[in-house]
Amino acid sequence: MPHAPDLVPAVELAQRNRMRFPNESDAYRRARQALLAEEIELRRHIERVAERRRALPPGGEVTGRYRFEGEQGPIDFAGLFGDKDTLIVYSYMFGPQRTRPCPMCTSLLAAWDGEARDLEQRVALAVVARSPIQRLAAFKRERGWRHLKLYADLDGAYSRDYFGVDGEGNDIPGFNVFTRRDGGIRHFWSGEMDDRTADPSQDARGAPDLMPLWNLLDCTPEGRGTDWYPKLDYGD
Repeated sequence: MPHAPDLVPAVELAQRNRMRFPNESDAYRRARQALLAEEIELRRHIERVAERRRALPPGGEVTGRYRFEGEQGPIDFAGLFGDKDTLIVYSYMFGPQRTRPCPMCTSLLAAWDGEARDLEQRVALAVVARSPIQRLAAFKRERGWRHLKLYADLDGAYSRDYFGVDGEGNDIPGFNVFTRRDGGIRHFWSGEMDDRTADPSQDARGAPDLMPLWNLLDCTPEGRGTDWYPKLDYGD
């Protein structure tokens, strides 16, 4: 890994902060400055983790003959890359056994729909589920999604191999990254945190969290809470 640059201590960087807000107390400012130093350390840790992720050795070669159907027709795994060398695939919890898709997945994808065109300037993005494409496309229209590319996993082989379904046939949310280099396709990285790696009193989640919803709520005094989750419909 590249040598880490010598960094100014986080506490010293925090002392350079000149932001002050109307009527704040001295106690608030002291606590906020201490928190700012922790936030700087968090930013640095996120970058260290990302650097280690980028430095992973080549992952396993993709050899499965995976078959998908998109809104434009059948497509193979290589076709999901389009003209890009990196592909992100999200496994959407919307299998044939579900009457409606997972609300949490749907909340995540709603945010990604707004970012999809930006993401696709650098990488390909595919959303894969085990329901027929007609069903996926109908829900996409219902939600008003414009930019996400949805694909039906026609025989479920991709979902089984890359942890989009468990041994009992239940959907699992999956996030996988693949690369195409020198004529071959390899797995690069996957989110591997689940219930077995969760801390006490916390829902299983990865780091960094892929959902903008939770990142925003983490900045509020109420936080994420313990008894609220996104819904598909709020009765508006």
